[in-house]
Amino acid sequence: MAKIYYEKDAKPEVLEGQKIAIIGYGSQGHAHAQNLTDSGLDVVVGLREGDPDIETVKGLGIAVATVEEAAAMGDIVMILIPDDVQARVYRDSIRPGLKSGNALFFAHGFNIHYSQIVPPDDIDVIMVAPKGPGPMVRQMFVEGGGVPSLVAVYQDYSGMALDRGLAYAKGLGAARAGVIETTFKEETETDLFGEQAVLCGGCSELIKAGFDTLVEAGYQPEIAYFECLHELKLIVDLIHYHGISGMRQRVSDTAEYGDLTRGPEVISPEVREVMKGILDDVQTGRFASEWVLENQANRATMEALRRREAEHPIEELGKQLRSMMSWLNE
Repeated sequence: MAKIYYEKDAKPEVLEGQKIAIIGYGSQGHAHAQNLTDSGLDVVVGLREGDPDIETVKGLGIAVATVEEAAAMGDIVMILIPDDVQARVYRDSIRPGLKSGNALFFAHGFNIHYSQIVPPDDIDVIMVAPKGPGPMVRQMFVEGGGVPSLVAVYQDYSGMALDRGLAYAKGLGAARAGVIETTFKEETETDLFGEQAVLCGGCSELIKAGFDTLVEAGYQPEIAYFECLHELKLIVDLIHYHGISGMRQRVSDTAEYGDLTRGPEVISPEVREVMKGILDDVQTGRFASEWVLENQANRATMEALRRREAEHPIEELGKQLRSMMSWLNE
């Protein structure tokens, strides 16, 4: 079982006198900067020159500087920019300002685990990864709660890396809910596998396959859309709040029986073998290498796939049907 830490386990004094540089002000960046500031910590946000968020950050009374300046000022540098640009920004703008004893923080382990970023030996390397979107991280903090987080130590130069991570998590509000100890390897590999096999790749293909099966059998596309896509939110929400068994208790007995008897036919032993292959690609670094090369090639394959997927009949039909639903905010 994973080890879980709470507020009583954190030592906020390890961050006293430390300046925290938040690199990026996107979904996670804005929440980290505001929560840590409200927790009494010394924060500076690092942004590109001319970034439209500069005035927003200043308006909140939080210090803002260029990425280079913030990284040089920070005792702790949290990188909250997209995975595919982290290595370049680290090399060009962050690494030159790092000093012995600093701590480099991440909210996802991709660049460290796959050696896109190779930090110097004389700093701490730590992950604090809230398991929720930035707006929720901020909202729960303001309401007095917190979003659970992961914490991992890749490199412990100071001998206090875990304490630094837990103190940071406490500043975010995450320790109110629980901070689960993991490793950069585990977080990265499970995150990529989950996205590819279930949450994004698996789910998207399952929706389209169900839709296509009904339409090819002569059923109206509009009805197929509702049954295979629209109603998915109801089921996901039930699972989110009550777990799989709780969802089954809340749907009809007919739906539950169909779930129990037909679900294993859809996710057959052959499909499970494919999942193992996807996991192997993640574990061996094949997927990471492919993604790095794809970015070096200006995402040519990705853009072609995006165009193809956007042309699927379920997309145009979906726009029309969602326009009938006034409660949906695109």
